[in-house]
Amino acid sequence: MSDRTILHVDMNAFFASVEQRSNPYLRGKPILVCGNPKGRTVVATASYEARKFGIKTGMTIYQAKKLCPDAILVECDPDKYVDTATKLFNIYIDFTPQVEVFSIDEAFLDITGTERLFGTPVEIAQKIKQRIKNELGLACSVGIGPNKLLAKFASESKKPDGLTVLTKDKVLEILENVPISELCGIGTKMTQHLNKFGIYTCGQLGRYPFEILQRRFGIIGLYLHHMGLGEDESPVRYYYEKEPVKSMGHSLTLQEDAHDKEIVKRHLLQLSEKVGRRLRRENYQGRTVTLILRYADFETVAKQHTLKKFIDDGKLIYEATLGILDTLFIQHRGVRLTGVSVSNLIQGAKQLDILPEERRREGLLYALDQINDKFGEFTITYAKLLKPAIEGNVISPAWRPHKHIPGFKVAT
Repeated sequence: MSDRTILHVDMNAFFASVEQRSNPYLRGKPILVCGNPKGRTVVATASYEARKFGIKTGMTIYQAKKLCPDAILVECDPDKYVDTATKLFNIYIDFTPQVEVFSIDEAFLDITGTERLFGTPVEIAQKIKQRIKNELGLACSVGIGPNKLLAKFASESKKPDGLTVLTKDKVLEILENVPISELCGIGTKMTQHLNKFGIYTCGQLGRYPFEILQRRFGIIGLYLHHMGLGEDESPVRYYYEKEPVKSMGHSLTLQEDAHDKEIVKRHLLQLSEKVGRRLRRENYQGRTVTLILRYADFETVAKQHTLKKFIDDGKLIYEATLGILDTLFIQHRGVRLTGVSVSNLIQGAKQLDILPEERRREGLLYALDQINDKFGEFTITYAKLLKPAIEGNVISPAWRPHKHIPGFKVAT
């Protein structure tokens, strides 16, 4: 791939910053954006004023308040964040059509060849930062690099409100002593695996024989080798390209630790129905069902089961989770979070069932979807779900701006 110029835009303390912009009373104060403040929840984002006390995303409110008793709890407002993210996206596409939304508060922009229109890469980054500040009242950090991996690394190096350039000729020198855990894509478990090989820095990773990495990690081993050298050939998608869907799922943090399997099963039924609805809405089916449980001590376990046929029916998804549940549920430990996902997907390959009872089931699901689309989720549902499960305000990690742009439609 020829020389490229990639920007990574990372909004600073996004949820908290949006709340502080919306409410002048919160400006300059330590705030914690979370789920229902009256229930059991965790920190979704902490403002920089709160981060000075050591508060991090994912902490329980109890832990965070011990560090900063004066922190103000603010309940998540997903609609507000989606609206702001869509406005950010509209700023990005004024500079290039190659905009890939990485998450609700991050995006990659390929600005290769746009110099004659908007100036140098640094000038483009400055213009984007200024527009975001002027139009939305928010700050961001921008990294500029020859690929996505390095652009993201650069944006992480100076926060808040930073602008960092990483040029190709300086890559090996800069990465030499950088811990491998600081590269996007190398998580805690992979870090531990690589540490066993004596690999702790990016320099060590780049020099390590890739044949050994490949034997141990398969194709991922070759990717790891290139990452250690700061190489990444992955393209920035055009904003109108639909990203392949690998899985669909939902999770739920319970209001209280559940020691009763029937309570866990009730939540799994609700989650399975939500996953089934999403699959049918986007014309997908899947074969592999995964059940996730997080215990009261925060240990998280997951197990999956692959079926013989592709499904999109919440009832069948639920039945698959029940088969897994017996192998994971430990009554005395208590469950604080449940999750259900379906992977191994196909799209647009649904066939008409031959058996009359299966055709009737398909008709019933269609009718239920039509009613729930018109009147709201779970307008009609199972009797055991009439007592609603308590859910926090959550933005799906699969959020993309396409459906929020007036007149925009992704071709299928």
